[in-house]
Amino acid sequence: MIWCSGWELASAVSNAGGLGLIGSGSMTPTLLREQIKKCRDATSKPFGVNIPLLFPSSDDFIKIVIEEKIPVVFTSAGNPGKWTSHLKQHGIKVVHVIANVKFAKKCQEAGVDAIVAEGFEAGGHNGKEETTTMVLIPMIREVVTIPLIAAGGIGTGRGMLAAMALGADGVQIGSRFVASEESSAHQNFKQKVIEAKDGDTQLTLKRIVPVRLIKNKFFNEVEKMETEGASLERLSDLLGKGRARKGMLEGDIDEGELEIGQVSGLIKEIKPAKTIVEEIISEFQMAKEELFKIDI
Repeated sequence: MIWCSGWELASAVSNAGGLGLIGSGSMTPTLLREQIKKCRDATSKPFGVNIPLLFPSSDDFIKIVIEEKIPVVFTSAGNPGKWTSHLKQHGIKVVHVIANVKFAKKCQEAGVDAIVAEGFEAGGHNGKEETTTMVLIPMIREVVTIPLIAAGGIGTGRGMLAAMALGADGVQIGSRFVASEESSAHQNFKQKVIEAKDGDTQLTLKRIVPVRLIKNKFFNEVEKMETEGASLERLSDLLGKGRARKGMLEGDIDEGELEIGQVSGLIKEIKPAKTIVEEIISEFQMAKEELFKIDI
């Protein structure tokens, strides 16, 4: 949810009954602190912060969430053992995002309070194993006893019910909220998301850091370079020119990086976050009732 989930979206989701998260990956330490204060002014409900541990400012972000007394932190893209005990000493719940069984076990050993298991369908950075959510959740459920949150390909109430049937205790939803009124994503990007169909996204840049993108001019450049055997340096140079900001925040749908999940094919309309949450819960309840009526 880089460039998409600031204080406005996080507070709207929390006010609607979910747990809103501020995505710190695109922020400076000063901006993160401002976002936290604005979110706190906009909601009396709990909200959290996602911190990608591979980013240079992650150490500063850890200090900020402790000072601001954030109740729950979602860490990702790094070693779960690095900050978990330190955060927990300050009364903060820690949830770590992983994409395979190996790191799920490491998370439990590190003492995290919960795991987000993110399947291959997810948008943004992804696991190299390409394990789908439908396979990943039951595999991880077999090896951990802590709460398990499913992510990747979930954007509806039926998807939420399916994840819980597979063994998840809850779900994390990103892509559906990119196309919300409160998302900080550019309108051009939101429009591109609701126009997406099945097959319009693909996992790429597997040699550097796997990321699922909408197919556009930039995506085609990446694929061409990889096919021609471009060096990691050339690929990193292409990726490192502010492409994510250009695409998702500034709205350059040709030259920008457009990170979104496969579930974008199910998203047809930009709506308020409150409406999205209500629709997901309503469909979840309806699907559950329908399921119990089935004679087996």
